[in-house]
Amino acid sequence: MIPAARRAVPGADRRGAAHRGAGHASCHHGEILQGVFLDAAGRRCAGLVTLPMTGPGSRAEFTRRPGTPPEQLIVRPGDRTKAARAAVLAVEECARRRREAPCGGELRISGDIPVGLGMGSSTSDVIAVVRAVADSYGVLLSPDAVARLAVRAELACDPLMLDARPVLFAQREGRVLEVLGRRLPPLVVVGCALGGGAPVDTLALPARVHDDTDVRAFERLRTLLRRAVATGDAALLGEVATASARRGQQVLRHPEFDTLADIARRLGAVGVQIAHSGAVAGLLLDPAAPGLRRRVRSCVRALESNGIAATRTFTTFPTSPTSAASPSTPISPISPTSPSSPTFPTTKEFPSGPAHRGGHRPTGPDTPRRPAHLPAL
Repeated sequence: MIPAARRAVPGADRRGAAHRGAGHASCHHGEILQGVFLDAAGRRCAGLVTLPMTGPGSRAEFTRRPGTPPEQLIVRPGDRTKAARAAVLAVEECARRRREAPCGGELRISGDIPVGLGMGSSTSDVIAVVRAVADSYGVLLSPDAVARLAVRAELACDPLMLDARPVLFAQREGRVLEVLGRRLPPLVVVGCALGGGAPVDTLALPARVHDDTDVRAFERLRTLLRRAVATGDAALLGEVATASARRGQQVLRHPEFDTLADIARRLGAVGVQIAHSGAVAGLLLDPAAPGLRRRVRSCVRALESNGIAATRTFTTFPTSPTSAASPSTPISPISPTSPSSPTFPTTKEFPSGPAHRGGHRPTGPDTPRRPAHLPAL
């Protein structure tokens, strides 16, 4: 587990500072694979593999007030109900470990994750809060413990409490079904938002019952993804992500899906990935294939020409000149408004559209939320 960051609070006395903690959690870019799988005991359970993405995240600061009733919890913004539940649960857990009585306190949450796109904004809030509470108690919670609290707070959660290792995660149970390997194959992801970035109300979607044929298909995709991770095969991962996204359309029914798949086929992408609980999607490119910059620019143009908002181009690997897949072809952020003038930073992700700039996250994190605004690029 990544320990919650500790920072000094200007103007706080020693007693107050000792009871104040901070936490942070990142987001993801939707799923690579999601379905129903068999656990080690042969039992069916829902599971997913997410596409990690650094950059946007949630931050929380918790100041506990020893001696106050635990129900005296001030939460700002006031409608972060899932985060508030997480704070109460985390206080109970940490106080028990410290053999203290649970108490109230003050919780402040901020973040810059676009909401409603399937990027794990509510889970990010919850994990940041749990880490802030634990930090205020001087307690280090294991990823398993954080996952259990997150599931109790929001019924299902994404595996954001883990590191970037690709894992098959049972989101409704908060446990890892399988560690697929050390890292994902190198990929360049040209992100976009379907449906204009309007939130997807997953609770309103029709529930789908998976039969034995579905489970066998998901298990086959799991085997292929395991092989793709073990061999660093970007093309095979793209095949799995596309198959999973296509299955997801039986429920989500994004009208742009066929267009997105056609763009991937025409422009040499290895596949597409789509959040199964939102509208965020991505074209997956193999950085080792020739003409990477040209293909990234072409993908952005093709998305725009079909009315699909491009958002962020990022990679699954560091992009310093010495760590890129091809030293002669550095990865660059491609601005949709100036595709001929890329620059070359050394970060893992590159905002290339207004959908991921600060200021688009509303004060309320729980569904229903207002849509993430995606102005024309």
